[in-house]
Amino acid sequence: MRRLALPALLALAALAAGCTMPERLALGTPRAQVLAKLGTPTLTAALPDAGERLLYSRQPAGQQVYHVDLDAQRRVARVEQVLTLEQFQALRLGQDTREEVRLRFGPPALVERVARFDGDIWTYRILELGEPRQAHVHIDPAGVVRQVLFTDERRGEPDSRAD
Repeated sequence: MRRLALPALLALAALAAGCTMPERLALGTPRAQVLAKLGTPTLTAALPDAGERLLYSRQPAGQQVYHVDLDAQRRVARVEQVLTLEQFQALRLGQDTREEVRLRFGPPALVERVARFDGDIWTYRILELGEPRQAHVHIDPAGVVRQVLFTDERRGEPDSRAD
């Protein structure tokens, strides 16, 4: 019963949020209205042709990061949820940098280190086909992405190996 309650509560919360959800922004919405509805973005970045990206992250608790891309007239041209398996698989190992990861996905839910890798591991919470997962981006000391791994996210479930 508890497993059913959480999705129902999340759905109810999403409905209550209404138009404050980035994916509900209409194309052409002015920047000022976006900020009034969504608040201050997690970060902003310049786009080609004088555009601007407003990045709204729900990390560390949530599993979404939205790009709200504005055109040169500062109106919504595109909205995209980017915490997807495909987006992480598109990272170019040995080429993409820490800053490119930050600008694409925002701050991670967790930064940690392990003995077998010399560098930081940035962990993002994602959903894959409705299942909670984690994407682990390994960034070496020079700030270059070296590896991306995916694991299932275990939340509050007993470890069957402990028996």
